[in-house]
Amino acid sequence: MTETKIVLNNGVDMPAIGLGVFQTPPEATTDAVTEALRVGYRHIDTAAAYLNEREVGEGIRRSGIDRDDIFLETKVWISDYGYDATLHAFDKSAAKLGVERIDLLILHQALPSRFDLTLDAYRALEQLLADGKVRAIGVSNFMPEHLDGLLNATDVVPAVNQIELHPYFQQPAVQKADTEHGIVTQAWSPIGGITSYRDAPKSTFQDPTLLEIARQHGKSAAQVMLRWHLQHGRSVIPKSTKPARIAENFDVFDFELTREQIAAIDALDTGVRGGPDPDSITLETFGRDIPEA
Repeated sequence: MTETKIVLNNGVDMPAIGLGVFQTPPEATTDAVTEALRVGYRHIDTAAAYLNEREVGEGIRRSGIDRDDIFLETKVWISDYGYDATLHAFDKSAAKLGVERIDLLILHQALPSRFDLTLDAYRALEQLLADGKVRAIGVSNFMPEHLDGLLNATDVVPAVNQIELHPYFQQPAVQKADTEHGIVTQAWSPIGGITSYRDAPKSTFQDPTLLEIARQHGKSAAQVMLRWHLQHGRSVIPKSTKPARIAENFDVFDFELTREQIAAIDALDTGVRGGPDPDSITLETFGRDIPEA
């Protein structure tokens, strides 16, 4: 099984599929990471705000796989925005992860209500990149106007923009802006798990179109969705703590969707966001202290 890699805009190779650990309890994180690495994943995505970086680091060490063979991604939370605070956020994350260098460090939210802090935080990422403490830098949940504001005030184009993206919510305007600037779009909730709760009217896992395409390939709906992302050139970070699901989500390199099947999935977009609107993220409503290492 050969994993697809994506070359970022600074020449760094990033495995296209990573294990996500959003909302994975710390006590389950280490085993999930170790299992994913055993299966063949070489990309792990976490965040300071997930409060499980320490367990991610432990899972990496227990795997026995050389650190240089693993692409490690984490995020700075809004409470640590600002130049000096973000430099310290790197120190906290690196210490919890037990590493000296992070492969991809990104800003978790655009924080438009205090974009001055966002810009200072990104300038800190630029410094960390220049110092060799990170291999690539990026953003998450940035809309086109946020990207424009960032690019007009900073020097390094983000390598990645991680956004909510699945068949029911495809954010074409954000994808277009990312492509125009040479930014890789990375999908969180890539198989639409977020459509399965919050009283969503329907779930991607029961979608007739996806189930029929899955039947044609002898695959699951989740595998079809992940393959759809990969054929569009996107990175994906599906989350699971179940060994069978972790393995299933990685088993997507032995089939290919037809042009017609891709078009059918593209047509499923509802335009309805499942996660919070990026403009609703403020320090007052979402600020939280990120513990020291």
